[in-house]
Amino acid sequence: MPFIPHTEDEVRAMLAAIGADDVEALFDEIPRALRAGPLEAVPPGLDEQAVARVMRARAEADAGYLNFVGAGAYDHHIPAAVWELTTRGEFYSAYTPYQAEASQGTLQVIYEFQTMIASLTGLEAANASLYDGASALAEAVLMAVRLHRKGRRVLLPRTVHPLYRQVVRTLVAPQGIEVVEPDYAPELGTLATEALGDELAEGAAALVVPQPNFFGALEPADALTDWARARGLLVIGLVNPTALAVLRPPGRWGAEGADIAVGEGQPLGVPLSSGGPYFGFLCTRRAHLRQMPGRIVGRTVDADGRPGFTLTLQAREQHIRRSKATSNICTNQGLMVTAATLYMALMGPAGLARVARACHANTRRLVERLAAIEGVAPVFPGPCFHECALRLDTSVHDVLRALEAQGIVGGYALKRHYPELGDALLVCATEARDEPEMDRYVTQMERIVTKRRLDPPCAQKVG
Repeated sequence: MPFIPHTEDEVRAMLAAIGADDVEALFDEIPRALRAGPLEAVPPGLDEQAVARVMRARAEADAGYLNFVGAGAYDHHIPAAVWELTTRGEFYSAYTPYQAEASQGTLQVIYEFQTMIASLTGLEAANASLYDGASALAEAVLMAVRLHRKGRRVLLPRTVHPLYRQVVRTLVAPQGIEVVEPDYAPELGTLATEALGDELAEGAAALVVPQPNFFGALEPADALTDWARARGLLVIGLVNPTALAVLRPPGRWGAEGADIAVGEGQPLGVPLSSGGPYFGFLCTRRAHLRQMPGRIVGRTVDADGRPGFTLTLQAREQHIRRSKATSNICTNQGLMVTAATLYMALMGPAGLARVARACHANTRRLVERLAAIEGVAPVFPGPCFHECALRLDTSVHDVLRALEAQGIVGGYALKRHYPELGDALLVCATEARDEPEMDRYVTQMERIVTKRRLDPPCAQKVG
């Protein structure tokens, strides 16, 4: 946060001037039951030098690890030009996209972003971004319920990212929206239309279709879209923007396509950064525009006929719609959108497709080599993108800990969210991984798994 220069004496003088005993008294209008209370888990404050020391240690801990984990955040190569341009003062200090005084350059970048992301998803309109992929999905669920008007239930398959499902439940529960989680076919790792009985469609507003899903498996998006359409449900596509360079976009799923497409924009030129900031995107059909959250930048001409850019739609509560607003979103992670726009412009359609194909090829090659190790096997047989679930015949937790000791982040353990899969591991290899790095991972995985099989922990303890 910005440096605040007020001394304790100045704070006391200001409180005395307004007749308040302390800073807490400024919030006395908030009912006690609604207050969060003290942050008991937060450690005591540190001075500036100590904070800098902690941050350096954490930065060093992030560096040097070989990353084979995806699960919604991906280690892609980012061309140097992306952030050299993004951090120029013209963008870096004036990126907030809802300000009336936003520069023409900032507005144009947002307009170009909307155009690019709408083209990727095969839909007609995109907003000026959201906070992240999880909140974008929650906003899409709220939007679908508004559009449907009758249904207060949403079908959110278990193949959707478990943390996304948690965010959706948190954000839609206060509006009385029921979230139903259809299960996946255990032999496929995808949602089967046979498992979607007609009773699930009763009172439902929408079906969410992840593509690829959390396991990296490709869902039967066409069949699921047609199933939902035939029963009067809207379709929300949850997509990976990198995959869209080679997969059919949600706007063309089935006979009529999806109504809304959302996703996490981090793969488009945004570094992992220990978990953020990232940004979410949301696209829809022109007919649904008025129910889309956020805002839209449009291209127009001024009184002299010169082209320019302006905020065309602002659905936020502090703007004209007031109580009918569809969103309370403000900054929208506009700086991340700027980076994503520059990334997509630099890569172009051919470059994005090359990245997607390289990711697919690396993951497939890595999985084939890992599956050749005794005690390691794929969980699901079908095609996948970006990542794949593997089952081990030993403790995933122990294997990951041993890999970490060798400087390798070996994947994402699935047991916490999918206990029925047992010791299963989600692995990912983007275009940023090369052959020597994959050799190192496979060698260490084989050594660790073999050692644990030949010399199990129980035997070690007995000896």
